[in-house]
Amino acid sequence: MSEPVTLLDGRVIARQPEAGFRSGLDAVLLGASIDIKPEHVGMEFGCGTGAAMLVAAFHNTVSRFQGFDKEPLLVGMAAENIDANGWKDRVTAFQADVGNPGHLGLAHQVFFNPPYFDDARKIISPKELKRSSYLSGEVPLENWIKLANQVLTPKGRMTLVHRADRLSDILGYAKKWFGDVVIKPVAPYADQPAKRILVSARKGTNGPMKILRPLVLHDGSDQKYTDEAEAILRGKDRIDLS
Repeated sequence: MSEPVTLLDGRVIARQPEAGFRSGLDAVLLGASIDIKPEHVGMEFGCGTGAAMLVAAFHNTVSRFQGFDKEPLLVGMAAENIDANGWKDRVTAFQADVGNPGHLGLAHQVFFNPPYFDDARKIISPKELKRSSYLSGEVPLENWIKLANQVLTPKGRMTLVHRADRLSDILGYAKKWFGDVVIKPVAPYADQPAKRILVSARKGTNGPMKILRPLVLHDGSDQKYTDEAEAILRGKDRIDLS
């Protein structure tokens, strides 16, 4: 069963399962960080019901997107969401597994929100869809980045969102194939450490790394989010990782 959900203040339809993993803030931030040239192809690994891909498609109105996931149920829901938004002419979803993807074709950009945990004991919900979405043991993070290198065209861009404490691992894996790394910390409050990071890098380049000003989500005021975060979550602004 699916539950009707919208993103970006109702601008994007993104139905999700009533039980199991639910797309949330990370997917919206990831999608809002994708900037792709007209007619170029963006590919999301492990797209789930397509939330990040749909947000990216909203912001990039004449670009094409493909997303894949290993769970047939989620791929079916992603296809329904694509149709509901009227984007079947330029957005597609198909079944594949990051661990054994087969032939995926090439993309100018790839993006993903990989599983966050290596230890199943850290996962609160026992539901299988949620477990597979959070647990990285089946396909290590390095494999996601390696696949990005394989799929990307020369100087193509990889973007991911992850836990801030995995930054060292991300940089260690990425340095084999990527340069021009850009890091955008995401902090709950201005006086607290970042808990999430957006990382972007280009294949086959060796430019210097940049660390951008953090995106602060909350400021302690009566409103739920800061003005900057609110604009991104409502689809009125994007995240610049250039």
